[in-house]
Amino acid sequence: MKSSKKFLALLLALMMCVGVLAGCGNSTPAPAESSAPAESAEPASDNSDTPLVVGYSPFSSKFSPFFAETAYDQDVASMTAISLLTSDRTGAIVYNGIEGETINYNGTDYTYYGPADLVVTENADGTVYYDFTLRDDLVFSDGEPVTIDDVIFSMYVLCDPTYDGASTLYAQPIEGMEEYRSGMDTRQNLILAAGPDAYAENEFYTEDQYNTFWAAFNAAGEKFAQEIIDYVVALGYAEEGNVAAAASAWGYELAEDATAADFFAAIVDNYGYDLSDDGINAETAGTSISAFIEAELGDAADEYKAGVQTGESAANISGIQKTGDYSMRVVTTKVDATAIYQLGVTIAPMHYYGDVSLYDYDNNSFGFTKGDLSSVRAKTTQPMGAGPYKFVKFENGVVNFEANDLYFQGAPKTKYINFLETQEADKLNGVVTGTIDITDPSFSKDTVAAVESANGGTLNGDVITVNTVDNLGYGYIGMCSKVMNVGGEPDSEASKNLRKAFGTIFSVYRDVAIDSYYGERASVINYPISNTSWAAPQPTDDGYKVAFSVDVDGNDIYTSDMTAEQKYEAAKQAALGYFEAAGYTVEDGKLTAAPEGAALEYELWIPGDGVGDHPSFMVCTLASDALKSIGMNLIINDLTNSSDLWTALDAQTVAMWAAAWGATVDPDMYQIYYADVANGGANAGGSNYMYAIADEELDQLILDARASTDQTYRKAMYKACLDIVIDWAVEIPVYQRQNAIIFSTERVNMDTVTPDITTFYGWMAEVQNIELN
Repeated sequence: MKSSKKFLALLLALMMCVGVLAGCGNSTPAPAESSAPAESAEPASDNSDTPLVVGYSPFSSKFSPFFAETAYDQDVASMTAISLLTSDRTGAIVYNGIEGETINYNGTDYTYYGPADLVVTENADGTVYYDFTLRDDLVFSDGEPVTIDDVIFSMYVLCDPTYDGASTLYAQPIEGMEEYRSGMDTRQNLILAAGPDAYAENEFYTEDQYNTFWAAFNAAGEKFAQEIIDYVVALGYAEEGNVAAAASAWGYELAEDATAADFFAAIVDNYGYDLSDDGINAETAGTSISAFIEAELGDAADEYKAGVQTGESAANISGIQKTGDYSMRVVTTKVDATAIYQLGVTIAPMHYYGDVSLYDYDNNSFGFTKGDLSSVRAKTTQPMGAGPYKFVKFENGVVNFEANDLYFQGAPKTKYINFLETQEADKLNGVVTGTIDITDPSFSKDTVAAVESANGGTLNGDVITVNTVDNLGYGYIGMCSKVMNVGGEPDSEASKNLRKAFGTIFSVYRDVAIDSYYGERASVINYPISNTSWAAPQPTDDGYKVAFSVDVDGNDIYTSDMTAEQKYEAAKQAALGYFEAAGYTVEDGKLTAAPEGAALEYELWIPGDGVGDHPSFMVCTLASDALKSIGMNLIINDLTNSSDLWTALDAQTVAMWAAAWGATVDPDMYQIYYADVANGGANAGGSNYMYAIADEELDQLILDARASTDQTYRKAMYKACLDIVIDWAVEIPVYQRQNAIIFSTERVNMDTVTPDITTFYGWMAEVQNIELN
């Protein structure tokens, strides 16, 4: 139940089919050519005063290219902005945006245009040059020209030592980055580091600033805790006023007479004064702890976010180099395949977000005072850029946009667009009744039935058109090698065989379970990677195997003519072979004794709200029955309080669990599987603490893949990585689900909607072409 960001990162399986509007897709695309940049930006003659209405989940009003946090807020900012780089329908970067680049997709040639060209040069000394050339005819929606200075300004905002938004451009290996960001910290961070016990005289903040901050911190913390309490009460897990019960549902045991302040004190005891998403904010029920603190500080908030000089700091980032009015070079110290996705920054107007009088490239001034982003933060709720639409206002739950007639790909055909805050239960009905034209309802069986009913029996009809794309993520069943092993050796063959025994049983029930839960809206996958990725192995690739489909001797378990029941029986026999190879005693087809460190009973945790509402629940229950028949007791713990799972995963005490991963455009596996054996073992690497893989070969393959931009080479490296993960048997790939977006066929001219929508190329990619009927 916990609504923390760490929780949400793993919780895609519970979110079912909720899709982000900008990234949903089309199951029956109509071939069409992408629009070329307009030679003149005259308003379209068929602009109408009738707005296109898009149903959205609630906004947080952070409509900033720098500080937007939710996907919905990001979409608002994106409507008003352009990015330095664009991508095609597969998510690949378009390098020749100025003249356009024609790329075939699904049998149709599409030409993609963007604001810039990019040339990447890998040098003999290991450095990499990213040379950008910007179009020289771009203008912002207020008519001001777009130049390379706006790009440099935008990059410096994202790299400022006080920047605390979602971008991680500052973490890329850009030459001089570390020197630029060192020697400066925010006043808030320095006060947090000092702690609340007593003020000590220093040159960075006054005693009054210190006392004011801690008063705001405590007041904000009480409200932060109260929001959690209210959230838990609203879900029915505690009664109004029972703080102890609400805290218990959130994983904290407090005295019966506890207050919200006591609850927050317990959270602080757990995390210290770390405000990050891995700290106190991991417990958020919606509003960040930082937002509560800012509200308490009011107008004084900026002085706490301001940077103060604490040591030596470079005046510029040597790897960000202006080479002309419309050109620049970024130098990285090494090849990093993920860098290009960070370099394609949103081009924000310096004259709007910064201060043109403070821009002097030759004298190391970049549109704002280093360490002071107050001018940028001040525009957080009012975005502006060179995108297809202009932000008008946000009030009464509606974001109003007006067409930007100066947009470089042509004036939008629809003059007005409204993003309407809409509850999940009202999205589909809004399209049916005429209040919404486009939205993204949860694509459940009930939704499908309701759509078919509205259309007279078909999924796509005269009332509603449905578009589906694969979700950028996948569902899995995980095992912790520190718990699931023989003799305390997670990497031994015996330990791997133990886990493969379970993997074999789980895998054989995936087809029937996923078909039962999702029907045609999901498919079974055989490698732990989203099917949306270019690195995902395909059935036609050499070496492709169905997951856990060979026995301990390497022989295929199944034949093409087997019935389902025969496959289930064959899986049990193969599992017995793995258990025996792991050191278990097998007598008369049953396990009778376990080797040292292993057991005849294990537990699997699954967040199904206590009622089995989870895509993998049937997989787990059928596997439990099969295992019991051969002497292994698999206990299914169907959690009503999901937060218990994430706490236990942190502690590496859960043997098995079911969840889902989110994915990114680039298939880099560092975050999930990298262990860094030489420097701290499995706990040292990202999310690998859950699996505790410690494999030097896997680590090296991940680093090798990161150090190349050759997609063919990287795909081969990632296939080798996936084979190692499967061999460790810590992750059983289960399903790839779909997201959906629905259009009103009656009101939206479907011939003008972006054709061949994909996971990476949503309807907003060509929003300027959309017309109403």
